[in-house]
Amino acid sequence: MRSLGFYYEDMARDFLMRVKGYRFVTHNYEKPYGEIDLIFIDRDILVFVEVKGRKNSDFGYPHEFVTEEKQRKIRQVAEAFMKEYDYLDWQPRFDIVEIIKEDESIHHIEAAF
Repeated sequence: MRSLGFYYEDMARDFLMRVKGYRFVTHNYEKPYGEIDLIFIDRDILVFVEVKGRKNSDFGYPHEFVTEEKQRKIRQVAEAFMKEYDYLDWQPRFDIVEIIKEDESIHHIEAAF
C-alpha cells in the first residue's frame, strides 16, 4: 500500500534530519529501472536511503527484504542521480532505515550494502 510507504518514508526522513542531522536532498527519485526512497547529505557523503517498514517483525526484519537485486537497482539509480545532478565527485553510501509499525521503532543501518 503506497500511503503506508509514504508514512514510513516520512518517519525515516524526520528521524534522519532531526536525530542524525542529515541534510535532505530529495525523495522518490525514479528511473524506469528503479527508485530511491530518500537522498541526504551527511557531511561530505551522499546518502541513498532505502526505507523498509513492516507491521511487526513476526516474519523477519524489514532490512532482510532488501534483496541483492534491489541493491543492484538502487546502485544503478544512484549512479544516474549522481550524473544528472553533478555529484560524481561525492562519496556515495547506501543506508537502510527499517521501521516496525507495531512499536514505531526505527533502526538506521549505515553502509548497509
